[in-house]
Amino acid sequence: MRSRRRALLAGLLALPALNALAAGTDLPAAVDLRADADRAARAGAPLVVVFSRHDCKYCETVKRDYLKPLATQARYRDRVVVRQINQDSDAPLVDFRGETTTHARFAASEKIRLVPVVAFYGPQGRRLAEPIVGARLPDFYPSYLEEAVEKSALALTAR
Repeated sequence: MRSRRRALLAGLLALPALNALAAGTDLPAAVDLRADADRAARAGAPLVVVFSRHDCKYCETVKRDYLKPLATQARYRDRVVVRQINQDSDAPLVDFRGETTTHARFAASEKIRLVPVVAFYGPQGRRLAEPIVGARLPDFYPSYLEEAVEKSALALTAR
């Protein structure tokens, strides 16, 4: 019964995220990290989480220019799960342990202070690669991102 309520809550919370994705640079909002990390791992890839803020122009650039294209590349489209956590949001979130928290509290627990941060997770919230902090050099950012995804995929198989 409890898992059915959690699934219903996750479904209802995902609706605004889908509308936001269609409207602009926002990616699907994180709702259930544990389920997303498990789904990504089954596909052989990491859960990619971008920590963002609503007023961060660098976050918008990273989402629009790098993460959205990554999620649609043929090589990654069916493997990588990309989610957004807003450091300045009290939106509900199920963390890697299955406990209810908020985007802001989870970001604080991950010691996210400056954004954007792109982090790579496996099951149980295990970090699979070093996070990418900041917007870095535009010419190299795609290679940093692809390298971290590939390193994360290797870490999943080395369990």
